[in-house]
Amino acid sequence: MSTVIALAGRRIDAPNAEMVRFPLENAAVVRSRLREVFLRYDVVALVCSAACGADLLALEVASDLAVRRVVVLPFDTATFRAVSVIDRPGGEETWGPLFDRVIMSLPDNDLIVLRGAAELNAAFAAANGRILSVAQSLGDTLSAQLLAVIVWDGARRGSDDLTAQFADDAREHGVTREELSTKLQADDP
Repeated sequence: MSTVIALAGRRIDAPNAEMVRFPLENAAVVRSRLREVFLRYDVVALVCSAACGADLLALEVASDLAVRRVVVLPFDTATFRAVSVIDRPGGEETWGPLFDRVIMSLPDNDLIVLRGAAELNAAFAAANGRILSVAQSLGDTLSAQLLAVIVWDGARRGSDDLTAQFADDAREHGVTREELSTKLQADDP
């Protein structure tokens, strides 16, 4: 059976991050893990945001595999690019150009820009909620199963951890979940 993925996950760690959650040097391994999931589940569509890290890596894999991509942003693309894409290591060199290519390649109806909350966490939480609802609707339309993919280190950062909240919301809605680690494993190349 084909699958629609709703995805959320960690961004690349900020320089001098107190806790290592997703270091830039793990990006290639995470991309490989995402590719394995896409192939294992016969993914026909991906719904996510487009922040540096898990989102853009998944969007890149989806593009390589000719999978439909639907991007949900909490606010306009220029603001999102500034606060969620180029503000981390590799931002201007890697993430910014990748974000630009993704946004430019999407049909208008596959880029959803919310115009809601002014407070950042509330805006990002609203985007996560929309990711799940759009993915569910798309799954129904395509007669595909829904899979929530959570790309993270497996540890909550605190009460404002939106990746953990996404995982909780998926569980509460009865959505099958797959967790991918942003940390290196013993069998990684």
